[in-house]
Amino acid sequence: MLVLALDTSTAACAVALAELTASDPARPVSTAAGGPIGGPTGLGVHVWPRGSVVTVDARRHGELLAPSMRAVLDEAGVRPTDLGAVVVGAGPGPFTSLRVGMVTAAAFADALDIPVHGVCSLDGIGAATAGSVGVVTDARRREVYWARYDAGVRVGDPAVGRPAQVAQTMREFGVEAVTGPGWALYPEPFTEFAVVVDAGQAREAGLPEGGYPRPELLVGLAGADLLAGRDPSVLVPLYLRRPDATEPHSPKAVRV
Repeated sequence: MLVLALDTSTAACAVALAELTASDPARPVSTAAGGPIGGPTGLGVHVWPRGSVVTVDARRHGELLAPSMRAVLDEAGVRPTDLGAVVVGAGPGPFTSLRVGMVTAAAFADALDIPVHGVCSLDGIGAATAGSVGVVTDARRREVYWARYDAGVRVGDPAVGRPAQVAQTMREFGVEAVTGPGWALYPEPFTEFAVVVDAGQAREAGLPEGGYPRPELLVGLAGADLLAGRDPSVLVPLYLRRPDATEPHSPKAVRV
């Protein structure tokens, strides 16, 4: 099954095409670039990357996403009608950028009459980690989104908070290392944690460069449901906090 994956939950506008297959014990599993992705990304499935485009520009998701989708499909010689499903990062992420990816994924899948599955975007980073690791991304407003992972599996729900508060909570949970693009924006609270890998090691290990979510990992996480033909859940964006805009209050009565 060919799957197109999108994520716009961070400053990176990420698109990837992958082939999803059931696990074959006779075929070797490797997380190196270009090889199949197995392990915690999805029980009983392999993900074979077919191409990707990642552009880091926090203000141009709406401009970049559709051309990136076309570029990935054209490079692989794949037509939209060849796709079997779409997978999209559901956040947490800032309202505007996250909405771009989720609305595009939903509309694209609806036009093709194929399913669209949402996956927590932080899992697109944490699923490739080992040990006790905290994944941190930028939430703006001097806050970060975060979640903790044990052997590549998320423990608990993602959350949002001040960097110092998040670092303290991670220490209490015994987190040993951090990754993701958020911790480097506020390095002081996270100085006691090890950094998972640098950029060069990330490429070699198949981890997302710059710490951004890797769409191929999202495909693997949804893989069991996709191959089983299960209906996807309703797409629900993980904003994790109330929007700035609120309904205006009724005007106050004026006494004369």
